[in-house]
Amino acid sequence: MDNPDPMPILPNMENISDILIVGAGLNGSAMAIAAAQAGFRVTLVDSLPTATRRLPAFDGRSYALALASQRLLSAIGVWGAVRDSSQPILEIKVSDGRAGEGASPFFMHFDHAEIEEGPMGFMVEDRHLRRAFLDQIKAEDRITYIPEETVITQEVHATHFVVTLASGRDLAARMIVGSDGRQSGTAERAGIKRTGWDYGQTALVCAIEHEKPNNGIAHQFFMPAGPLAILPLTGNRSSIVWAEKTETAAKITQMSDSDFLDALRPRFGDFLGQIKLAGKRFSYPLNLTLANSFVADRLALIGDAAHGIHPIAGQGLNAGLRDVGALVEVLVEARRRGEDHGTRPVLDRYEGWRRFDSATLALATDGFNRLFSNDNALLRLGRDLGMGLINKLPRARRAFIREAAGLTGDVPKLLQGKPV
Repeated sequence: MDNPDPMPILPNMENISDILIVGAGLNGSAMAIAAAQAGFRVTLVDSLPTATRRLPAFDGRSYALALASQRLLSAIGVWGAVRDSSQPILEIKVSDGRAGEGASPFFMHFDHAEIEEGPMGFMVEDRHLRRAFLDQIKAEDRITYIPEETVITQEVHATHFVVTLASGRDLAARMIVGSDGRQSGTAERAGIKRTGWDYGQTALVCAIEHEKPNNGIAHQFFMPAGPLAILPLTGNRSSIVWAEKTETAAKITQMSDSDFLDALRPRFGDFLGQIKLAGKRFSYPLNLTLANSFVADRLALIGDAAHGIHPIAGQGLNAGLRDVGALVEVLVEARRRGEDHGTRPVLDRYEGWRRFDSATLALATDGFNRLFSNDNALLRLGRDLGMGLINKLPRARRAFIREAAGLTGDVPKLLQGKPV
C-alpha cells in the first residue's frame, strides 16, 4: 500500500535499517550477508524458526551451484563451511530418450577440463548451506535477524519504508528487498503484477544411494513427459529432480517408497547399479512466473520473487544469487556517489542489469522444456541431430560450459570472487 509522506515522522530515525529483507531463504540470507559486509545495516525477517533452518539430518534436498555462485559464497565467507561437504560437477551428459528404452545415440557431453577455471559447479546439500548461512548471519554485527515473523502490511514514504509484522511490531528501513518466493507478498502489496503460466508438470525431488560411483557427472535425460536430472552428491549418492505430467506425478507421489523406486528405475537405468532412497521425497508444481517489474519505490525483488523458472537447467538459485550480486553492487556504487540508495533511479539500474538476463533465461528454459517434453517424431529427430552437432563442435561445447558455470554476460563482482 502506497502512502507518500514528504515529511515522515518516526520516533527514532537513527535506528532505521538501511535495508529490510523479507524472506530468509538462501537468496535472502546471501543478500543480508553481502549487504552487511558492504557496510549496510540490515534487518532480515524470516517466517521460519531458527531450529527449522538448522535441521541436521539429510532430507534429500540439494542445490546445484554454478562456479560463479560458489565464488559469491566464497566472497561472503560462507563457502569454507560447506566446501568439504560439496561435490564438484566435473561433467554434464545430456541425452534424449524414452523410459525403459535407454538414451538416444545423439547426446551432448560437457567436460570441465575444456575450460580453465575449474569445475562447472558444485552440488551442496540444503542442510549444510542453511547452517552455514545462519552461522554467518550470526557473525555479522550489522544484521538484525528476526525469525518466526511475517510481514502483513507495508507502506512507502518519501525517505523510507515501514512494515508491520504479524506480532504488531513496526520496522522501518530505507528500502525493502522482497526475497519471499514466487507468491511474493512483498510484490503483491506493492501492486506489482506477474506474468506466467503453468507447465502441467510436477517435479518429484529426492536423493538416492547407488552401488557405483557417480564420478562427479551430472545427467540430464529428456523424456516425453519431462526431464530427469541425476545430479552427483558426495559418496555414492545422487540428487533426483524428475519432472512428470501433473496427473502422473500425483499418483507417483502417493506410492510407497518401494513402488516409487520401481517407477523410477526404468527411467533411471542401471548405469549406477542398484538404487535406494536416501532421505525424504518432495514434490512441487512447475510454472513460470515473472514479476512485471523488479523494482518499485524503495523496493527491489530478488530470486523467485522476481523470476521463478523451470528447473530444467538447474539455474533457479544461481539466477537469484546473480540478483544478489548485482543489487549489492548497485547499492554500494550509489552510496559512493552520495546517493540515497533506496531511490527509484538507483533501483532502476538494478532492474536494467538483471531484467533482460532473467527474462532470457526464463524463455530459454521454457523453450527447452517445450522442445524436449514431447514425443513428436520430427522434433525428436531435429533435437537429436542438433545435440549431436553441438557435441562435435569444441567452441559450441565450450560456450555451453561457460554458460552453465555462470561465467558469461555482465557478471557482478561478487560472482567473480571480487569485493564490491
